[in-house]
Amino acid sequence: MEELLGRLTMEGRKKLTLTGTKEVVRFDEELVELNTSLGPLMIEGTGLRLKCLSLDTGTVVVEGEISGLRYDEPKQKRGLWR
Repeated sequence: MEELLGRLTMEGRKKLTLTGTKEVVRFDEELVELNTSLGPLMIEGTGLRLKCLSLDTGTVVVEGEISGLRYDEPKQKRGLWR
């Protein structure tokens, strides 16, 4: 499978289109947490809803009042002895 590239496009603060999505970890009206090709991404806001979700293409569209975006560092895999 080809590695998904990450692209983020925001229209105002109402619509976010993201490519490179690997997994939806959590979703509610105030927080969307995704694993992406660029690392874990938190999308914060109010009235958030997923308008489009295709893990085959890695595309997610989030609509609502978006107040913040934050990429975290990917968690390091630990060995058996750590």
